Amino acid sequence: MIMTASAYPDTLLLIPLYNHAATLRGVVERAIQCDFAVLVVDDGSTDAGLQTLEGLPVLTIRLEKNRGKGAAILTGAKEAARRRYSKILTLDADGQHHPEEAHLLCREAEKHATPVIVIGARRMIQETVPRSSHFGRAFSNFWVHLECGRELSDTQSGMRLYPVKELLTLNLSRLRYDFEIEVLVKAVWAGVEVVTVDISVHYPIPEERISHFHKLKDNWRLTVLHTSLILRRFLPWPHKKLVNPGNLDAWGRTGSLSMKNPRQVLKKLCRAYNSPFWLATAVWVGIFLGTLPLIACHTVVILYVTHRLHLNKIAAVTASQFCAPPLVPALCIEVGYFLRQGEFLLDLSWERWLFEIHQRLWDWLIGSFLVGPLLAMIGWGLTFWGVKTLHRRRPLSLRGGDE
Repeated sequence: MIMTASAYPDTLLLIPLYNHAATLRGVVERAIQCDFAVLVVDDGSTDAGLQTLEGLPVLTIRLEKNRGKGAAILTGAKEAARRRYSKILTLDADGQHHPEEAHLLCREAEKHATPVIVIGARRMIQETVPRSSHFGRAFSNFWVHLECGRELSDTQSGMRLYPVKELLTLNLSRLRYDFEIEVLVKAVWAGVEVVTVDISVHYPIPEERISHFHKLKDNWRLTVLHTSLILRRFLPWPHKKLVNPGNLDAWGRTGSLSMKNPRQVLKKLCRAYNSPFWLATAVWVGIFLGTLPLIACHTVVILYVTHRLHLNKIAAVTASQFCAPPLVPALCIEVGYFLRQGEFLLDLSWERWLFEIHQRLWDWLIGSFLVGPLLAMIGWGLTFWGVKTLHRRRPLSLRGGDE
């Protein structure tokens, strides 16, 4: 099939397809009218969607079996590489995205000297947007921030621009809806920048909406993925870089932070991730870890965990001090003893507290898993409310940049 000339000759617009025959032709026609070269990868559809494209100047690939959206995108990326395209721009076949806005992602990519992933962040302001979509996006954004430190507004959007070479070089294992999370996190780990541009989105009424997201299977896949990414994040082994990171600071971004200037380092530590939500989350982690029987190493563990999860270190360490002996450890021991024995430990003799110290440590550990989260939630709520109130009262110019 002969394709039309493209306004962006290095970019191939890729549409992964699975049983959206009713909307496919309209999406492709609009993309062609925007002067994009178009490739449709049919991921084992059963509704003969590709036949609706007859007569259009578009490339097509059909996978005989349904392998997942990620598999379709990677198949399209390989075809793009074979045809010497350096970028692919993906959008969904269901008409949710507007092909006319694809130029916004291309223009954003042109602003960067190194390969970049551009996400079309959906303005989900329609009344027809399901509440589950709002929650799912916020939940996904939260975990992606912990995993790679990027504050992204829409980690679930299917409208994206990928650099082909870097995409195909990443060690990706997820091929369904979890692909779009895995690729973002591992791209950042590999030194590829991820940015967003706002786009509009169309959500039809529930009676007309077709979704292939399986609430049980796909949510389980996402749970397994986030668990594996968090566990990998805690490992100190470095990741292979695909893009030269240049002069990076302690947070993995270009900057001039140097230990030769302790004051600047302290200022950076205090201001890092200082939005109300993330400060409150750092306090939660600090209090929870502070309740655990990590004798003589609380601060080291808290600093390591907050560094790996991109949380404010100063807030976490400060909050942990509220768990210093004797009150909170004694409370944890009493709760743990009650859970094991069915009664409180009222005997304060040396025999019970010193000679049975291994038992008291066990009580402490058990009790901390109940007391810790409860105290941490109280700390989270107070911190979020306090910082939110402070931010409202302070002039914008005095707040400093939230990160």
